[in-house]
Amino acid sequence: MQRRTASSFVSVAVGVFAVGVLAGCAGGGSTTGPTATSASTGAVTTAPTSASGTPSASGSAGSGSSGSSSGSGSGSGSSGSSGSSSAAGTARCATSALAVGEEPGSGGAAGSTVFHITLENTGSTTCTLQGWPGVSFVGGGTGKQIGAAATLDRSAPHPTVTLKPGQVAVAPLKVGQAGNYSTADCSPVTPDGFRVYPPGSKTSLFLEDSGHQACRATDAPLLSVQAFVPEGQATS
Repeated sequence: MQRRTASSFVSVAVGVFAVGVLAGCAGGGSTTGPTATSASTGAVTTAPTSASGTPSASGSAGSGSSGSSSGSGSGSGSSGSSGSSSAAGTARCATSALAVGEEPGSGGAAGSTVFHITLENTGSTTCTLQGWPGVSFVGGGTGKQIGAAATLDRSAPHPTVTLKPGQVAVAPLKVGQAGNYSTADCSPVTPDGFRVYPPGSKTSLFLEDSGHQACRATDAPLLSVQAFVPEGQATS
């Protein structure tokens, strides 16, 4: 099984400068420095890294929430559980410590295909994911959302997935064929890929994949996504 991934990274610039001057013969003095500041940017185009071990899963409850992209373009997506910690205090995985990718799924049935969206823990500490990702087509070279966001398939398991560094969680995504609708009802277009919000996050990742046809019409939905489970445990 092969998986394509793209990661997000953080570039931090910190500057601290302090000078103390005292003149005269009865000396004494002190120095102070400004508080450090930082800035960060994200990208998801680096090469994949390999997963190690097997992620664990526990629990089953999840709730829906919505998020908006912090990058360029426009659009929105719904995501799963928004809790900040779980699994005996283990923190939720930060988007900056996740790499998005895809791997083959069950293949789907007539009129649709199924593949797995993957999120790999690229950080240095164990973290958790629980719930559904927010997913939508994007295009135009700007990250603008195309058509309707994915509906959440709540019939499949939705455990809390604990990821050690290098481990992977998967969420099966069902993609309907634009040809299921008439051209007038769909207004088909080739997307650049997908916007993916990790569960509970308002920061999205970009998954490049132009191998599908999207419908511009929001009343011609094509996407349905299941919750994240440990790699190897997806039911479709």
